Amino acid sequence: MPTTTVIKIVRIVFVIVCVLLGVSLTLGVRGASEGVWIGALCGLLFGGFFVLVDMLLKNFTIRSFSSGTIGLLIGVLCAWLITLIFKMVGMPVIDGQEQIERVLFSMLYAAFGYIGIVLALRSNRQEFSLIIPYVRFRNEGVMRQPLLIDTNIIIDGRLPAICQTGFLDGTLIIPRFVLDEMHLLADSGDNLKRDRGRRGLDCLEALKQLPNLEITVHDDYQTQEKLVDTKLIQLAKLLDARLLTNDGNLGRVAHLQGVPVLNLNQLAQSMRPILAIGDEVELTLVKEGKDDHQAVGYTPDGAMIVVNHARDRIGSTASVIVSSALQTSAGRLIFAELKNSRTKP
Repeated sequence: MPTTTVIKIVRIVFVIVCVLLGVSLTLGVRGASEGVWIGALCGLLFGGFFVLVDMLLKNFTIRSFSSGTIGLLIGVLCAWLITLIFKMVGMPVIDGQEQIERVLFSMLYAAFGYIGIVLALRSNRQEFSLIIPYVRFRNEGVMRQPLLIDTNIIIDGRLPAICQTGFLDGTLIIPRFVLDEMHLLADSGDNLKRDRGRRGLDCLEALKQLPNLEITVHDDYQTQEKLVDTKLIQLAKLLDARLLTNDGNLGRVAHLQGVPVLNLNQLAQSMRPILAIGDEVELTLVKEGKDDHQAVGYTPDGAMIVVNHARDRIGSTASVIVSSALQTSAGRLIFAELKNSRTKP
């Protein structure tokens, strides 16, 4: 069950308990049923107040429902301390005092238990080390962390195919401002921008069809920030999420601020096969090289190979043997020689 649904159920149960306690308190004071509605209203206002406090604390993230047990214990402990202070100070003697104290203390236990539960549900497990020194919870696997995605990675179009393979799963978080940005692009009068926006929306539709993914839209607009990249980094920190992008500059800034980054372009670069000297490659020669006798071809992953003495083979497919490689500022430059016995016209 989604954590947001669990919190809604807890809110409803808490308000109902407060109403019943308010009715019980009224009956204990008056000893009759005339003030039942007054007690119910007081209980409703009391419960509504603490629900409002909970909503104001919405920036606390939810990680695990089991953490609520610790939150409940902490809340009950705080309520017990407060009731202990009341007993030490003493209360004025009135009719039905025992019943009033019992109901009042029950309301305190319910209120602080409720606040403890919702705060614990929204907290990171590592944060419990602040209240339980020297205790560390077992870290969840990296793949369990949610992925926060930006506009560029959605428009890129490769994400559904990658997720379909199973390399990425779990929860994908789409900030509302990213979704709004794609909507504006899709409605743009510029054909290029409109095509990019529509491709991004199509990508999201494809992601929603994958059974191993949960797509979540985060509605925190962060109006105090204007830069989208800054919003993404702050939201990734808030949600304890990894940032999935293909923007190298955004990735570097996020990494400097301690946000885990997955760069799709770096993944594609690392997946390129490393050609060693002596390897044989089937290559289509497409254009002339820098020297008069050279021809240039590209491997399926985009690596450029310069083939010596192959100018007359341009437009054909040939078997070539890697002879050397040179690392340049633009990337790795590979040189090869023709294997004439396997040349294809």
